[in-house]
Amino acid sequence: MNEILQKFSLLLKDPNLRRKTAVTFAIILVFRIFAFLPVPAIDLAQLKALFASSQFLSLLDIFSGGTLVNFSVMALGLTPYINASIIIQLVTMVIPQLEELTKEGEAGRAKINQYTRFLTVPLTLVQGVGIYMLLRNQDIIGVLSPIEFFSFVLTLLAGTFIIIWLGELITENGLGNGISIIIFAGIVGRIPIILGRSISTFDMATGINMLVFVGIALFVIAAVVYINEAVRKIPVYYARRIKGNRMYQAANNYLPLKLNQAGVIPIIFAVSFVLFPQIVGNFARYLPNPTLAGIGTFLATAFDPSGFIYNATYFTLVVAFTFFYTIVVFNPQKISEEIQKHGGFIPGIRPGSATKAYLQSVVYRITTFGAVFLGLIAVLPALVSVVTDLNNLVIGGTGILIVVSVVLETFKQIDSQLVMKNYDRFTM
Repeated sequence: MNEILQKFSLLLKDPNLRRKTAVTFAIILVFRIFAFLPVPAIDLAQLKALFASSQFLSLLDIFSGGTLVNFSVMALGLTPYINASIIIQLVTMVIPQLEELTKEGEAGRAKINQYTRFLTVPLTLVQGVGIYMLLRNQDIIGVLSPIEFFSFVLTLLAGTFIIIWLGELITENGLGNGISIIIFAGIVGRIPIILGRSISTFDMATGINMLVFVGIALFVIAAVVYINEAVRKIPVYYARRIKGNRMYQAANNYLPLKLNQAGVIPIIFAVSFVLFPQIVGNFARYLPNPTLAGIGTFLATAFDPSGFIYNATYFTLVVAFTFFYTIVVFNPQKISEEIQKHGGFIPGIRPGSATKAYLQSVVYRITTFGAVFLGLIAVLPALVSVVTDLNNLVIGGTGILIVVSVVLETFKQIDSQLVMKNYDRFTM
């Protein structure tokens, strides 16, 4: 506790960090204001009643940052952008030109980010049309004229790009990753409402179940912190060598390999994908074609957030995305070359291809454990709801992982900037 208070004290004393903190909170405030600006022609009372009766829609609302239940101009949230990012990363692995862009540093990343925004446009338009059809079938919105329909879809498109812009502003001028901070703010903003729904039906059995849930939540928080901070240290020895006119002494070091290198990214990616079948199902079940309506009914029923198929798919996607993201960010070939170039070696492992193979095997083993852990944490809320009968808190349990991970990553960035400030003091 004293260490946390000390960090806050240093944060307030540093003018640069103080400015970044102020910018971050200001952008979050703007985001929360937009979350309560509804799109016209929506029956909000009927919409909120629909969300209260649907666990799926409540879950979708959490990851839209609370913008969907109010059907604000940001109703689609970051889902189209996240889906576009996944598609671009998958395509990058098979298109050499895009793979070359990833090696061009900041300019290459800016170009890929531009392609991601281009792809976000059609995905947002498709989802906007689907949302309109869903609301129309539920009599929450009336029949719109072509101009009104175009305005409706264009408003949702503009809202999605506003939220993307706010996230990028946080990344450039604030603290932490902007997209993760926006999702974090949306989840935290909805927690009081979720707790209020549970307390409104409070009785002795509910109280006991809530205590059980709180205990499990504390365990999950501790486990997430432990796994996020866990590191496998690979020893690396550097022999004494002469380079030019300088002689470098022998040294011992280690290569830190995180147990969970992907962080919270697999959860965000998996949620975006696992919610898609039910979105399609809810749209298709009202179509006049009996075959399509039957498929839509099956998807909507099978991918219920409390069902087996949904949670099995969710678990599989989290594991798959953990491996995918680790493969993208960790390059054993490059690391082995760097170790060899600087005269280093791993004890018992020959330099070069043997070092690469060894690093790959270690990363795959520890990633397997980390991926299974993330998958279990992701589906744990559904299991908890069966034990405690608190369906409203399932969403909060899913959000715990994102909230804790974002807080940890933000504190790490603050620590790194404080360390850099100390180094600057010595070099001045």
